[in-house]
Amino acid sequence: MLRRTPVPAISSSSYSCFSSSLNLLLRSPTRCRVPRRALCCCNQSTGPESPPPPVVIRANHAGLRLEEKVEVGLQKTRIDSWISSRIRGVSRARIQSSIKSGLVSVNGRTVNKASHVVKGGDMVYCMVSKLQPLRAEPEDIPLDIVYEDEHVLVVNKPAHMVVHPAPGNLNGTLVNAILHHCRLPTMACVKSNQASEADEYSDSDSEIEDLCTEQYTAEGIDLENCDALIRPGIVHRLDKGTSGLLVVAKDDHSHSHLAEQFKQHTIHRVYISLTSGIPNPSSGRIEVPIARDSNNRIRMAAVSGLNNSRHARYAASRYKVIEDFARGGAAMVQWRLETGRTHQIRAHAKYLGIPLLGDEVYGGTKSMALSLLRPRIPSSLHGHLTNILSKLERPCLHAFSLGFKHPHTGEFLRFSCPPPEDFSELQFFKYYNKGEHNAQHFETISS
Repeated sequence: MLRRTPVPAISSSSYSCFSSSLNLLLRSPTRCRVPRRALCCCNQSTGPESPPPPVVIRANHAGLRLEEKVEVGLQKTRIDSWISSRIRGVSRARIQSSIKSGLVSVNGRTVNKASHVVKGGDMVYCMVSKLQPLRAEPEDIPLDIVYEDEHVLVVNKPAHMVVHPAPGNLNGTLVNAILHHCRLPTMACVKSNQASEADEYSDSDSEIEDLCTEQYTAEGIDLENCDALIRPGIVHRLDKGTSGLLVVAKDDHSHSHLAEQFKQHTIHRVYISLTSGIPNPSSGRIEVPIARDSNNRIRMAAVSGLNNSRHARYAASRYKVIEDFARGGAAMVQWRLETGRTHQIRAHAKYLGIPLLGDEVYGGTKSMALSLLRPRIPSSLHGHLTNILSKLERPCLHAFSLGFKHPHTGEFLRFSCPPPEDFSELQFFKYYNKGEHNAQHFETISS
């Protein structure tokens, strides 16, 4: 059982106040799982032509060793890709860091380039590098604050902002902005043991459903026993490219209460997106599990039936077309989530055959949009369409509405925020439907 003691909201009057409340503000839920046994090597084969099974390890297990011969008959491949396929739970970025640190060798010779090509029969040795502590410094980054009191903060996150620091994204995150807004000092923490290292991609819209207690430390305090993630008050996350509403907890009671609402799926969440094409039927419920794509670690995949795997997690979404554009060449689609899996909307949209506009990872490419829209609009606007799509640098997904029960007053609060300008620019072709655009669409969505 987790025990959390409620405390007053954070005060900015002194550092001593900070030291007593920091653990509460920065606590973040993570998946609590019993670690699997770490295997130090894997060099046995299940058959003359079969590669050995991948090494299954505890994530973040620094010092784990892999010593294995590349299977005969394998096509030439990059060494970072091959090692990543052999060690589950360790990201490709972590493997590349190990290579740069001189911890990888091929046939007894140290390799320092992730692009080094290995072939069948090569003997590869790899030691997984140690994770370095992450530092989160307060940064004076403007926040679009929709609501704030002494217990919670609701912000409208802009597109392209990462929620929390991670390797490759140490600055300019929402956490950096919150530290400054709440007048907290620089923080340094190291990651805890987890089931995966998806956070190294710092791009996830999942809600964490299994709670556990973590410890945090301030700069200057010994990090030896620190086992934490830098996520001040973050109860849920949005993709880097996703804009919209996100709630932040300011105290322990609020964090625990909001996290439980996410776990019980009582949070009201409505997303809107622009899609390539229009779904058929125009509304419905999709209940297809989601798992990490075996061919691309930064992508998830909706898997069903015979394609389902034991790693897939149950996922359900409800969708409804709010408006179709250019006679079905694109559509504004509303999404209501019943679960909160990583990239759930993006994966389910791809499964329905309507990837989000601008979502290059999931198939919503500019070329696909052009092929759908150009035949459906006047030729005089083809150049304008090309120009607009060329500026599109993110999946067109916006967290439009957010509602939750206030953790202290019990009042149900609901907020909505219209999408940013890039949505409006992409709707210029809406006038080529049979009817006029309904100006009350956004009000309808929030109801």
